[in-house]
Amino acid sequence: MSQGSLFIVSAPSGGGKTSLTRALVPELAKHGVTATISVSFTTRAPRPGEVDGIHYHFIDEARFLEKIARGDFLEHAHVFGRRYGTGLSETRTLLDAGHDVILDIDWQGARQVKREWPQAVGIFIVPPSVEELERRLRGRSQDSDAVIAARMQEAHDEISHHAEYDYLIVNERFEQALTEMAAVFLEPRLRSQRQLTRHAGLVAQLLARRGA
Repeated sequence: MSQGSLFIVSAPSGGGKTSLTRALVPELAKHGVTATISVSFTTRAPRPGEVDGIHYHFIDEARFLEKIARGDFLEHAHVFGRRYGTGLSETRTLLDAGHDVILDIDWQGARQVKREWPQAVGIFIVPPSVEELERRLRGRSQDSDAVIAARMQEAHDEISHHAEYDYLIVNERFEQALTEMAAVFLEPRLRSQRQLTRHAGLVAQLLARRGA
């Protein structure tokens, strides 16, 4: 079984990365690719409808700090007063099982991952306009005007790091953005060396036919 690949997906809040990555997993499965979204650890409280172990691993501050001290995280960051981190052993287990692993993290975490895992592929998602980003944030009906203003400023700061990623996707039309993301995942699997490893028997058989 071949080793899975590590992908980093970042976007400003409201950029659509959660919806895209959730739709990406079944889309890749159509092509025979097993992809898994990493479940992060966080110190924030669950939102309505969120389930521990599915959306996040919800833990308290003390336990999070213990995990940092033990080196349990591939990356971790402090965002909006809450901590988020990616489990190192969980990530390695999935990659060893042949899964492509999707890290839904911000630029701070992306930098840490790239230092430890330079072959990781970074994808940055942006909205089609500032106005559309604000409309999406307000459409959630979850945040006050003050929180939205803070998220808009955070979005500006996040987007300023777009050049640190390998791919940039504009999420204007969802289906097009999804197709473009899938292409990023599929392209490495179609490279000659990887295909020859997967289909060595087929290639040998095809070449042998002439001399038969």
